[in-house]
Amino acid sequence: MKFEIISITSRTATIEVVGDECVFAKHPFEIYINGSLSGKSNRNVTTISELEPSTEYEIYIKDTQTLSHSGVKVFKTEYESVTLNVKDFGATGTGEKHDTASLQAAIMSCPPSGRVLIPEGTYLTAPLYLKSNITLEIQKGAKLLGSNVREDYPILPGTTKTTDGKDEFYLGSWEGDPMDCFASLLTGIGVNNVKIIGKGIIDGNASFDNWWKDAKKKRVAWRPRLIFIKNCRDILIEEVTVQNSPSWTIHPMFSQNLQLINLKVINPKDSPNTDGINPESCQNVKIIGVDFSVGDDCIAIKSGKLYLGQRLKIASQDIMIRNCHMKFGHGGIVIGSEMAGGVKNVSAIRCIFEETDRGIRIKTRRGRGKDGVINGINAENIVMKKVLTPFVINTFYFCDPDGKTEYVWSKEKLPVDERTPVVKNVYLKNMICEDCEVAAGFIYGLPECKIENIILEDIKVSFALDAKEGYPAMMSHLDKQLRAGFFIGNAKNVKIKNFTVENGMGEPFIFSEVEALSY
Repeated sequence: MKFEIISITSRTATIEVVGDECVFAKHPFEIYINGSLSGKSNRNVTTISELEPSTEYEIYIKDTQTLSHSGVKVFKTEYESVTLNVKDFGATGTGEKHDTASLQAAIMSCPPSGRVLIPEGTYLTAPLYLKSNITLEIQKGAKLLGSNVREDYPILPGTTKTTDGKDEFYLGSWEGDPMDCFASLLTGIGVNNVKIIGKGIIDGNASFDNWWKDAKKKRVAWRPRLIFIKNCRDILIEEVTVQNSPSWTIHPMFSQNLQLINLKVINPKDSPNTDGINPESCQNVKIIGVDFSVGDDCIAIKSGKLYLGQRLKIASQDIMIRNCHMKFGHGGIVIGSEMAGGVKNVSAIRCIFEETDRGIRIKTRRGRGKDGVINGINAENIVMKKVLTPFVINTFYFCDPDGKTEYVWSKEKLPVDERTPVVKNVYLKNMICEDCEVAAGFIYGLPECKIENIILEDIKVSFALDAKEGYPAMMSHLDKQLRAGFFIGNAKNVKIKNFTVENGMGEPFIFSEVEALSY
């Protein structure tokens, strides 16, 4: 067996098994720390907890069936200056009274390299604000429970004029635009070197009685996220469970060097806009070993709807997704549709998608702008189960008030100008998609700006015999489909190798206006 150590804090270390298996190891394995059995796991990504700071450890793993074991790795936990227990600051953990002030006092009092400890209990709280150079540990049995009283949530203004007149100051954000938004349960603005760890729960306490009621209506301000990180660097969120978010669950924006590791992201299937992780205009992001079950897209990579994307031109780029398990939701891994600043270099490997509407999904449209370039999407070694349509690239995405205009849905060749988005260099390889229902795939580029360089290699799609019809993509004037083949329209330099479709109805591939096709 082989493994790598992918994160180290003062109290934890996370390992990742190296191999071809997706999410789950081939066999359960034991973890040995300093020669003694520490625990067992069957998942490729596992966190070892309750370590001591500034301490050297030896670690190896052993397959419980073959009894083979890895080599020994040595690591040293990080330095920790002090631990501040929130109960020493007056937090009750009863869930009956607000602990906001006590929790915030502990965070603000914590010195560099210190740890704020939240022990077992339920801590009812309004939004909390993070501070640089600290670790926030939510222990097993502990829950941060968000208040369901709207008035407890401060408002982050969308746009504020600066006194120096150089630019605008942006705080609040709603679906890719600067808008007034309620602060999130955990909010980080301009902080660096923050770690949120532990086996506990961060619960937004959202329901259809409060935040999810009239979800599309702005009430004073737009709904908060559960965790909002803006203009931050070197952030680790590890092992915690995040659930019942008012809207997007984890939303990093204009941030760099992010690690989101071994998390559980849980929202009801019918909860509105409860995407799992939405990096927006972020660079160097690792999403590894995350278990999703959500009401919208599991991972949605964005870079602004139009105003911020074109004004700031900050792309989301260099994003790695590994060993993630996506369940339910509208899409497994999604690019867009708010991508006016561009999305570059996204890699996804060794993931499982189950019962998502779509698997790998790119969505954009006219109006997102010439800086909205999607370039370099690479996905391989992925298993999909009961995904309605495994692969979608849709450049006619119809959501938002202007989404159903003729300018968006027209299939005529329109002039290429500053409003025209670009999609190119998409490489999908080594995938098994079982019990699909609607279509094997749907790729439809703009006639004036065709999708360039698509490679589909070593992919098998099979349909469920009891499949139900549906729409393969969200665009105007599209008929429902059932067990349909792979449609590719308005594309060039398309290479298809060893792609099979089983139990389909009609031709396995349908091409329209495709240049330089190798099939």
